[in-house]
Amino acid sequence: MAIDYGDHGYPTAPAERHHRLPLALRAPLSGRTWRAFLYLQLSLPISIAGFTWAVATVSMGLGLMVTFIGLPVLALGLAGARVLGAVERTRTRLLLDADVEGPLPVQAENRNGGFMGWVWALLKSGASWRHLVYAVVQMPWAVCTFTASLILQCLGWSLFLYPAYQWMYPTWWGQPGMQVFSDRDHEVYLDNPFEVASASAVGLVIVLATPWLLHGMATMDRMLVKSLLGPSKLAVRVARLEQDRGVVVDTAAADLRRIERDLHDGAQARLVALAMDLGMAKEKLLEDPEAAAKMVDEAHGEVKIALQELRDLARGIHPAVLTDRGLDAALSSVAGRCTVPVAVHVDLDSRPAPAIEGIAYFTVSELLQNVSKHSRARSARVEVWRSGNRVMLQVWDDGRGGASTAEGSGLAGLAERLGSVDGLLVVDSPAGGPTTVTAELPWRDR
Repeated sequence: MAIDYGDHGYPTAPAERHHRLPLALRAPLSGRTWRAFLYLQLSLPISIAGFTWAVATVSMGLGLMVTFIGLPVLALGLAGARVLGAVERTRTRLLLDADVEGPLPVQAENRNGGFMGWVWALLKSGASWRHLVYAVVQMPWAVCTFTASLILQCLGWSLFLYPAYQWMYPTWWGQPGMQVFSDRDHEVYLDNPFEVASASAVGLVIVLATPWLLHGMATMDRMLVKSLLGPSKLAVRVARLEQDRGVVVDTAAADLRRIERDLHDGAQARLVALAMDLGMAKEKLLEDPEAAAKMVDEAHGEVKIALQELRDLARGIHPAVLTDRGLDAALSSVAGRCTVPVAVHVDLDSRPAPAIEGIAYFTVSELLQNVSKHSRARSARVEVWRSGNRVMLQVWDDGRGGASTAEGSGLAGLAERLGSVDGLLVVDSPAGGPTTVTAELPWRDR
């Protein structure tokens, strides 16, 4: 499918498809409905296999617990349940359009643990036991959904299409129509036009209602898969923290390299040249005092430049005004150095923790640098306020827009750094502007 990016380089939204029939009439024939039906029909044989495996391995493992074999049998049952979980997640993704992330892989206690290390790791894995519970719990639910979905589909379509094949009863089977009741004295058939039309109407109602019932049952299956076969909230949190820790380490290393580069290429190189100039002035002090005085005067100017570079570098590490006077004064100082007129409004009844304060300062500083370099704006605005247990930052400009957090952009790196402290970055920057960047940080008291 080709994507139209338009004249401004941004993907345009596809044209909304208009249907002549309402959704209620399209649903019985939609692919989503039949995929849900197929999912529910496949659930029964898969659940039988999973239930049989779970009961057999757990019973055998518990029965053999007095011997050495019991624990490995239990571990084998848990491993098989994890395989079943992988099959179910794949089936859910293909038929129900629900992408459920798998749990973290089982890790042995140590690399040299061998077979018993693998056994203990499986037995101590909460995700493995949740997979086993799923194999047991799914069985009765699968029986109900298999039976209900099959009856609804068959009954609805057979009644709805009854006028089309009603002629087959007297022609082939010697009956006036579909038999709905029979005992020794009475037999009731659907054979007159009114009964045939009524049966078709009832079938139509069932056909129209069945998709929503199928989707409801499939939704319950989807919830069961997500709750038992996906990663636990704790595991997701730990994985996210590990990822954020890597981002923090990489950011710190990049900052150290930047400081080293700035010192080497800036103040250090200037001080080396200054030392050479003073050495030459010392040699000429007796021979040519005027030339020596001129060289000392030039060296004095170099000292001022080197001091300014060191101040700028120190401000980039942590500005003294932020420590002494807080965000209001520090952001006003940053706004004063911006090439665009910036209005600053800070509404905080107290100061957050120094780490959060520093992140907020550097976030606004980087956003204002982007405004100066890329936005072509005529004015900008910075607002900071507290909302509950969060610090909210918002930088607005009336520039050309087009900013995004796409991978490789400066805003993407800023979003990662905010994410490392449970922060959030939201960019609203349509082509042509204006641009509004909102950052959210956790509030931590000093």
